[in-house]
Amino acid sequence: MRPNPLGHPRLGLVVGKKTAKRANRRNYIKRTVREWFRLNQHALGSADYVVRARLSFTRDTRADAVTALSALFAKLARCRASSSS
Repeated sequence: MRPNPLGHPRLGLVVGKKTAKRANRRNYIKRTVREWFRLNQHALGSADYVVRARLSFTRDTRADAVTALSALFAKLARCRASSSS
């Protein structure tokens, strides 16, 4: 995460072939992260975020992945809040 002067958050995604061999799996992971970002961008502030997926997930384990992503961004927000005080 790095602050940006644009007034809105931006997202960068990295999903390598080691994470998911097939392109459709990698695209599913990216679509899921983008959708979460779209639904939660109002709470993120103006910053650039880069998400690197290290573990693959499927439709069955999507909820766990979204929960982990939410926890990661919450931890990042707490860290950012404590460093600005």
